Amino acid sequence: MKFAYSTNAYRQFSIAETCRRIARIGFTGLELLADVPHAWPVSLLPEQKAHIRACLAENHLEISNINAFMMNAVADTRQAFWYPSWIEPYEPYRALRREHTLRCLDLAAELGAKNIQTEPGGPLPEGMTWEQGARLFYDELMPCVERAEKVGVGLLIEPEPLLLIEKFEQYEEFMSRIDSPAVGLNFDIGHAFCVGDDPVTWIPRLASQTRHYHIEDISAERVHHHLVPGEGAIEFGPILSAIEATGYTGWVTVELYPYLDDPDAAGRRALEVLSSQ
Repeated sequence: MKFAYSTNAYRQFSIAETCRRIARIGFTGLELLADVPHAWPVSLLPEQKAHIRACLAENHLEISNINAFMMNAVADTRQAFWYPSWIEPYEPYRALRREHTLRCLDLAAELGAKNIQTEPGGPLPEGMTWEQGARLFYDELMPCVERAEKVGVGLLIEPEPLLLIEKFEQYEEFMSRIDSPAVGLNFDIGHAFCVGDDPVTWIPRLASQTRHYHIEDISAERVHHHLVPGEGAIEFGPILSAIEATGYTGWVTVELYPYLDDPDAAGRRALEVLSSQ
């Protein structure tokens, strides 16, 4: 397996400076944030895409994944990362999420990225049942599934606490509705720990669907707040061994977006801890 660092920890830096810093820490890959200020696809000109390619090449970095989850550019006042969601009651808001995802798939194909990841449906609105939310998510997602198949990019669903799909059993139930090799799982280690899904148990069970991993630490209280590995309660040795035992040779991306004040120190410590397991 290979360790990458998500650029969502560097939202106060340009993509050029971000690439330089991530490479200097010692990572060989990065997860590209398809959002401001790095690669918001709505306004990304050909020259800017060429600039991203040049920054990656200059710093000998590969793209581990494209993060299509966050949509800070929309500036939704309800919450910076989850909205607009796939299951908004207001259809035009759902369209924003759908069109963003379509653009991210195209961007991934242009940049040579294998996958993008998206939110698992969004927060369940008041008065909407889980089944209603799942049907709405399916209907909105399917045009993106077709695009993913067309451009040859993986469309990964990332279970997350407090959203429609937060546990792996819910992910399996939802995936039973989709028959496409383009759709898979972004397995977030911290999220699994938060909701009580033992990563060591689920890693082999979901190995055939997992295309990419996110990794971060979580406190013993299992509150969804990303911590630098080694600062929380997760034991990473057994988890990394479980991933290795599946034969996975892809990217494990460190995701530390709360560490805007000093992403270098957070990333450096994370790499030290994970590499020593």
